Parts: sequence; structure tokens; C-alpha cells
Amino acid sequence: MSTNRPQFSVSVYQNEFLSEGTGEVNAIVTVTSSGAPAGPSNARAAQVVMVDCSGSMDYPSTKMAAARQATRAAIDAIREGVPFAVVAGTHVARMVFPGTEYLVPADASTRAAAKAAVDRLTAGGGTAIGQWLTLADRLFTGHEDAIRHAILLTDGKDEHETAQDLGQAIARCEGRFTCDCRGIGTDWVVAELRRVANGLLGTVDIVADPGHLAADFQSMVEGAMGKAVADVRLRVWSPQGATVKFVKQVAPTVADLTGKRLQSGPLAGDYPTGAWGAESRDYHVCVAVRAGSVGDEMLAARTSLVAIDGSGNAETLGQGLVRAVWTDDAALSTKMNRQVAHYTGQAELADAIQEGLEARKNGDYETATAKLGRAVQLAAESGNEDTAKLLNKVVDVEDPATGTVRLKARVNDADEMALDTRSSKTVRVGKNNQG
Repeated sequence: MSTNRPQFSVSVYQNEFLSEGTGEVNAIVTVTSSGAPAGPSNARAAQVVMVDCSGSMDYPSTKMAAARQATRAAIDAIREGVPFAVVAGTHVARMVFPGTEYLVPADASTRAAAKAAVDRLTAGGGTAIGQWLTLADRLFTGHEDAIRHAILLTDGKDEHETAQDLGQAIARCEGRFTCDCRGIGTDWVVAELRRVANGLLGTVDIVADPGHLAADFQSMVEGAMGKAVADVRLRVWSPQGATVKFVKQVAPTVADLTGKRLQSGPLAGDYPTGAWGAESRDYHVCVAVRAGSVGDEMLAARTSLVAIDGSGNAETLGQGLVRAVWTDDAALSTKMNRQVAHYTGQAELADAIQEGLEARKNGDYETATAKLGRAVQLAAESGNEDTAKLLNKVVDVEDPATGTVRLKARVNDADEMALDTRSSKTVRVGKNNQG
């Protein structure tokens, strides 16, 4: 572990009081890491950049030019000594730099050689994203102690492999590296890139204007270079007879981690959260326990933050307790914790947007209007102004308080895709609302 890594703290926000006969316990677990240097960390890192070089990248040619410029910016942002590589993605994956399958340490000479190779990139061929990921996975082999980060850029559909092929590639890469995905233009499929990003604990976004790509690539690499702990997991212990119903990251974005559970003991499971620098994230933990009688108390869950090293050894970084207390006082048991209420709404907001856009695409305008109207209402209630602005480009809002909207007759493709990709971004509860 790095000696200049951040310090971690774990806080739990919940209403622990339950009415007799009920057994669902909800809590928001806030994890904060602080004290790490603001700039690049000293932790070991490794970086791969995957650039779409399919034929469509030449239409218009500004896309390929922007991809070359952005990759150059990413190379410049890689910390001195960090091993890296650049991959060209078409219906196959091939090395751009270096010429063979390994990572080379970044220095003035290798950066210059890599940028020269990137400048020679041309467009031609198809798209098979699973093959790109598979090559990245091979490149990261031998760097298991490093913070492994990849960028994937595409402009089109994953046409030269099946959805099953892509799913198998993602599954092989899970836990191996994180991957931030970017779509350039409007001919790619949000659901495909979201599938990659969710599986590999990364982000997904649209870069509608090719001119903004370089700054985005630079920011992603700088973020990766600032991470200090490679493999951090939220370990949830629950008592005999209890069931963890779900674990979701709810800030800064919604990401369901439930299906990623790795058993870590008879009564405990680990939920991977990826690499950490100095930052704060919130998680919603829901546990079903045996219903108790009035006056009963129990520990419903113990949430621990653990760092896993390259040998699989775990070190506990922080811990928080989730309690359950049964009462016949309705004023206590019916009070919903503000953190839980807020993030339940934010998760519903993301679902409503994605389901509404899908219904609109399928011609089900009644469902689309209802779902997007509910999204407008939730965005207004929670103060999620960025999402509200994106929704305003897809619907005409008559009354945000009631969610009364009309679908716009014409919507810019880039605006619709921006709303879709950014639907999972949440706003946090202010400190004055915690409790």
C-alpha cells in the first residue's frame, strides 16, 4: 500500500426504528477519503487508451482528428514512469504503441514515440468492443498491484460481435481494471457503453462536440493518476437469517453493485468500489432481517471498507454499524431518514429517465410522458438542476411540481443521448439535511 494514501472514514445515516412485524433496514453509508495529496499520487498505476479507428470515424473527418488530439493529451497527462499503451479498435484490436503487447513506462522518449504513432492513425474497418477490452486485459497482466485504468472511445455500434461476445469480454475484465467510456457523435449506443462502464466501474458520457474530447481525455487520465488505493471494497456483514437485498452506489452516480458481490465469509460479502483518491461517495445498503418484537434491538449489518492488495490480503480502512430497533411508537418508525429518502428518489430519477427514453424510442408516448414527467418532478424536488436542464431539452415542462410535461416533437439526438448518459448523476444531500 502507498504510504501517502488518504485516510478513510465511514458514516452511517438511517432511521433504525422499525414497527413490530417489519424487517427491512435501510441505511446510507458515506465513505470519505481525505488527506491524500491534491496532485498525482505515488501509487503504482497503469494506463491503456483504446481508440476507435473504424471506418465511420472518418465521417466527418473531424472525429478522427479529435481522437488523435485527445489521445495525445491523454499521453501527456500520464505520470512519469507509469506504464501505458495505446490500442486501435476496429473489428479487431491492434497495438498502436508500443508495437508489441506490453506496457512501457512513460517518459519524454516514449511519450514522443507514442504521439508519433497516434498521428499516423487512420480510419477503416468495423467495431468489436469486446476484442478491444480483451487486449487491454492482456496488457494489464503483470500489473495487478497497480491502479489499472483504461479509456475507451467509440463512435458507433458494436456491430462485429454479438451481445453475448461483449458480455463475456466484460465479465473477464471485471475486477481487472476500471474503464471510462466515451461516445463521440450520435451513432453509438448508450446502452452498450453503459454496460461496459457499469461492469468495469467506470463512467460513460457523450462528447457531441469533437473539440471537447481532448480536455475530457486529459481530465480522465489526471483523475486516474490521482488515485492512491487500487482495490477498495465495501464489506457487508449481516447476521444469520438476514439477507442483503441490495447495495448501490448513490453518489456521485447511481451504480447497482448488488450483482458484483464476492463472498468474503459465511455471513459477509464484498462489493467492489474500484480505486480511490481524495473523494467522498455514498452507498445505499438495504438488509432484510427477521422481524422483531417491541423493544428488541439488533445489529442489522456491519459495513467495513477494506483495501485488497495484489496478493488478496485485506486491510480494514473504516467501519460503520447499521442498527434495527423495534418500537410501537409510530412517530419514530414512520420517520424516513432524509439521506435514505433523497437517494431513493435519485435512483428512481435515473430509472425514470432511462425507461422514459426507451419508451419514447419504441413509440410508447404515453409511458414516455409519464416516466419523463416523474423524472422532472423528482429532479425539481431534489434540486438536481443539471438533470432538470437536460430534461428541458426533451420535454416541455408545464408544471415541475406535479411532473406535468409534453414530449417535444423534435429532439436533437445529442441532447437525448446526453440526458441518457448523465441520468445516473446525482446531487448530494446538504449537511444540514443529514440525520
